[in-house]
Amino acid sequence: QVQLVESGGGLVQAGGSLRLSCAASGRTFSNYNIGWFRQAPGKERELVAAITWSGGSTYYADSVKGRFTISSGDAKNTVYLQMNSLKPEDTAVYYCAATPGWGTLVDVYGYWGQGTQVTVSS
Repeated sequence: QVQLVESGGGLVQAGGSLRLSCAASGRTFSNYNIGWFRQAPGKERELVAAITWSGGSTYYADSVKGRFTISSGDAKNTVYLQMNSLKPEDTAVYYCAATPGWGTLVDVYGYWGQGTQVTVSS
C-alpha cells in the first residue's frame, strides 16, 4: 500500500508560482511512477505531468509545457510540481497518483492522494 499526501496548494495571482509536493509513505516507493493530475469543476480529471521513479523520464501535457516542472526529491519519496506563469485556467484540485505502469489515463494509477486546491485569480 502506498499513501500519498499533497501539499502546497493555495491562492495565487495570474503570473505567479506555486510548488506542490507529494509525499509518499507505506511500501517502498521505488518502481512507482508518479503523475500529477488536476480536475476543474465540471471537467474530467487530466494528467498534467508525470515522472518515472528514477526521474529519468517525464511527461507534460501541452497546456503546461514550459510552465510546469515535475521533479523528484533526493530520497525519491517526494515528488514536486513547480508551477510558474500560472493562469486562471490552471485553477483546479491537483492530485498526485502512483502507478507501477506508465500512461496518461486515470485508470492506470492505483494510488491517489486527497488533492490540494490551486486557485489562480485574474
